[in-house]
Amino acid sequence: METVIILVFVFGYLAITLEHSIKIDKLIPALVMMAISWALISLGIDSFSQWFDSANHGLVDGFSGLEHENKMHLMEETLLHHLGKTAEILVFLLGAMTIVEIIDYFDGFSTIKGFIKTKSKKRILWIFAILAFILSAIIDNLTATIVLISILQKIVKDRSVRIWYAGLIIIAANAGGAWSPIGDVTTTMLWIGNKVSVGHLFGYLFLPSLICMIVPTFIASFLPAFKGDLDIEEDSNDKPKSRFSSTMLYLGLGAIVFVPVFKVITHLPPYVGMMLSLGVVAIFAEIYSNSKFSITEINNEESEAHAHHSPVHHSLSKIELPSILFFLGILMAVAALESLGILFNFADSLQDNVSLLGTEMDGTRVSDLVVILLGIGSAVIDNVPLVAASLGMFSEAMDNQLWHFIAYSAGTGGSMLIIGSAAGVVAMGMEKIDFFWYLKKISWLALLGFLAGAVVFLFTRTLF
Repeated sequence: METVIILVFVFGYLAITLEHSIKIDKLIPALVMMAISWALISLGIDSFSQWFDSANHGLVDGFSGLEHENKMHLMEETLLHHLGKTAEILVFLLGAMTIVEIIDYFDGFSTIKGFIKTKSKKRILWIFAILAFILSAIIDNLTATIVLISILQKIVKDRSVRIWYAGLIIIAANAGGAWSPIGDVTTTMLWIGNKVSVGHLFGYLFLPSLICMIVPTFIASFLPAFKGDLDIEEDSNDKPKSRFSSTMLYLGLGAIVFVPVFKVITHLPPYVGMMLSLGVVAIFAEIYSNSKFSITEINNEESEAHAHHSPVHHSLSKIELPSILFFLGILMAVAALESLGILFNFADSLQDNVSLLGTEMDGTRVSDLVVILLGIGSAVIDNVPLVAASLGMFSEAMDNQLWHFIAYSAGTGGSMLIIGSAAGVVAMGMEKIDFFWYLKKISWLALLGFLAGAVVFLFTRTLF
């Protein structure tokens, strides 16, 4: 039965990887393989020789000798445990997404365009890279990429030049998301799972992530694509649609940044703080909306309807529920493999096999190599299930350097291929970037940044 469940996961995962080829949204195979995996576990519960207790992170003693009813009760408790942990992540993401949509409702991100006062291609490259690095740490790398490419499309009219900027934005956004607990889904998973803390995450990963952004940007600044000046056309109609745009931008970003502070002070799960932040932002959004802020549109009737529409309801209607359902499916599917002890046993065998590459390698160096391979693998395979699997593979204590290295590798390794991260996929869709163009022009820059950051991490961890 274990073999059948593994095959279900493999085929489901293959369908997710080939999403663009088979034209089936990845949430569908994720949900199907999750449901089938747990159904097979329930039907074949008596045939399993071991069971993994996620709460205590160890195999249950004497599982094979338990009565059928006791095994079913244990399975239900485990399922509820994983659903609770997954729900924490999903509710957190829902809150963050809604705040970002409220900012966008007030056209808050248009404020960022005012930061760009130069026509130099090289300077604009650095401005966008730095903005991507900072913004992704606050509003996550996916949203930062969408915002910056949208601004880029208004500034750089030549698509052949714009896709170069988009490629570097992907690298910078993924690097920025790695060192922040709210910057990347995988880092958020580790944070909510009590594997990393905010202070140690910043201490371990800020410098490696910064180097991961700086090295590719510095090298790219010498490439022909970023030489000379841009022909930027001033658009008189390109103004914020609301007089509260900058206020809502800073309020929304401040509210999201407040979440880690709330957790440190109260020791409550992060989603509680995110709900508080969402509530505060929503209050101001409703107040500002009721004050009839001006919307500069040609159609006055549309403007009036927009002004009276609840910004919270509008923002909730724009949330990407397919992404939320995908996370639900993939995390619960990985939880099925974890519950059977498959990931736990796989981690032991992987470390044993890697250690065979060199008899002088100690346990730490073996783990480092495994994590680097995980980072390279995240360029091909979605990093969410890879990190979810690592949570079941390793049992190190909170803030162990291994968890921080996993956060760095999974977060930045996806930049090496355009399909390796959510930021890359959305940029690919927005700019119609060719997979092989990215592979030829950008991937080597991402690889150099990834390796440079990894070397810096191996140094910075000795300081803790």
